[in-house]
Amino acid sequence: MTMKRMAIEIGMGTDIRGAEPTKAAVRALRDALWHNGLSVADAVGKLVDSMFVEVLIGVPKPNLVDKAEVLKVLPHGTGKVEVYEGGLEIPNDAGTGSTLIAHAACIVRLDI
Repeated sequence: MTMKRMAIEIGMGTDIRGAEPTKAAVRALRDALWHNGLSVADAVGKLVDSMFVEVLIGVPKPNLVDKAEVLKVLPHGTGKVEVYEGGLEIPNDAGTGSTLIAHAACIVRLDI
């Protein structure tokens, strides 16, 4: 059998005041996942925990993202996290802080 792409889910997350990349990345992944209820595994006779989820994160300062924390968000299956330069950082007027925006894409695969 071969791992086949079954779904792509997309989300956005922010850290309004702290500009913490991991917090924004976790929120982006939750946004992507919590707006969907995939029944594709059941439809092809697989268990939901057999899903493999490829998580792609775009965020400023990608080296500061704790991939293990992001991966903990997955409710089913296993996965991996890849982090890329992206998202957006918006400094406040005083120059003392910023808002950080992260984007997430989840590619759900099943061995069928």
